[in-house]
Amino acid sequence: MTLPFAEAPVDVPAVPPAEILTDPRAAVERLCLLYEAATNHLRDRLAAALRHGRPRGRVRAFYPEIRLSTSSFEPVDSRLSFGHVAAPGTYSTTVTRPRLFAAYLEQQIGLLMRNHGVPVTVGASSTPIPVHFATGETGLSVPQEGAIDFPLRDHFDVPDLATMHDDIVNGEGFRYPDGSIPLAPFTAQRVDYSLARLSHYTATDPEHFQNHVLFTNYQFYVEEFEAYARQQLGREGSGYTAFVGPGNAAIARADAPLPAPAKLPQMPTYHLKRADGQGITLVNIGVGPSNAKTATDHIAVLRPHAWIMVGHCAGLRNSQRLGDFVLAHAYLREDHVLDADLPVWVPIPALAEIQVALEQAVAEVTGLDGYELKRIMRTGTVATIDNRNWELRDQSGPVARLSQSRAVALDMESATIAANGFRFRVPYGTLLCVSDKPLHGELKLPGMASEFYRTQVASHLLVGVRAMERLRDMPLERIHSRKLRSFMETAFL
Repeated sequence: MTLPFAEAPVDVPAVPPAEILTDPRAAVERLCLLYEAATNHLRDRLAAALRHGRPRGRVRAFYPEIRLSTSSFEPVDSRLSFGHVAAPGTYSTTVTRPRLFAAYLEQQIGLLMRNHGVPVTVGASSTPIPVHFATGETGLSVPQEGAIDFPLRDHFDVPDLATMHDDIVNGEGFRYPDGSIPLAPFTAQRVDYSLARLSHYTATDPEHFQNHVLFTNYQFYVEEFEAYARQQLGREGSGYTAFVGPGNAAIARADAPLPAPAKLPQMPTYHLKRADGQGITLVNIGVGPSNAKTATDHIAVLRPHAWIMVGHCAGLRNSQRLGDFVLAHAYLREDHVLDADLPVWVPIPALAEIQVALEQAVAEVTGLDGYELKRIMRTGTVATIDNRNWELRDQSGPVARLSQSRAVALDMESATIAANGFRFRVPYGTLLCVSDKPLHGELKLPGMASEFYRTQVASHLLVGVRAMERLRDMPLERIHSRKLRSFMETAFL
């Protein structure tokens, strides 16, 4: 007999009591233990339900959480822009996939303990884990509604949009149900949602993503990136250990074949890996601000150290030539996809560390320096627009605004990537390459494009890689500075 829902038992895993810990590594191991017990419980019960039918009651398990309380206004070492709370109070964050984020969690927890001289408490939260996020890469699939003979949501928790939001990073005053203040920029469900989306859009698992991310809008850059990766894998002492492509195909030798999936994902992604995660990821986001927002919305939960756009643009000045570089120092936002999250009146500043790394990388790759660098690179405002055929509009429309803004280049992705970097506190930058000059009669025609691609893509991609390698060698506090953080921030980076 099936019990009425209200009388049915709730099947939860045995959860040990919350533990007070003073060692960050022990705290991370405790998070792993709690998370794995919870997800194993959900997977076991789901597998049983798929074999034997409706469970007798409700099946639940809960995300682990980190909790910290401080009652002192004692000054802390504030040289870092993160790693400390702003005021006395109780702070918490739910956590998912702690093994994936182990190095990040250990670093952030360690900073909190050192700065405030207090322990953290690790235990189970009151936020349930949706069964869809518990299956992970195990091969166990959650059936679609109607595919089984009972409503899944009657017995298992499913993703809840109320907990998958950007209220924390958008500064909208989010608090956990018990009133505690967020320690981290994302809730566990929001992170799980993005990890699932990343696997879908890029066809690579989240653990392959590196801390330095290049975005491009052309497949030609992917080919050059693979060539560079093979060169590095064949060079002793490069520090790179593997190259991974869509479908999680991986090679560790320069001459090894890289299997290609039968069908490429929407945003093919490739990872030149280092053992410490400080390698380089390249994402071909395709064309348009919607794709740019989608990619950065989800990669942000991995807390990369920098992302840079290296793509093609329209040159707006007659003095520019095809193949010239444009280093963005300001952005004109007409992409519209972030207007609800980040008003257009919010300035998106250039970040000195990124700008210097890009300029130095251009000088290194081209052999030009100082005043001579102006022969091939302009610094100025980059406009990002959501209308690919903006040239066909009346001249009093986009063209007039472009002139008023003093823009030197136009594309459909860069301002979106920069604005989302600002919003998510991920250091950002843009180095574009002029591929056409529509206002001056040089359109992107097949013959011109082929010659341009042949001569310019390799050096442009190499500039992006060299810039990332320079950033990798910088101290973390120089890159993650206060330029991206407001006066009420989460303690976690």
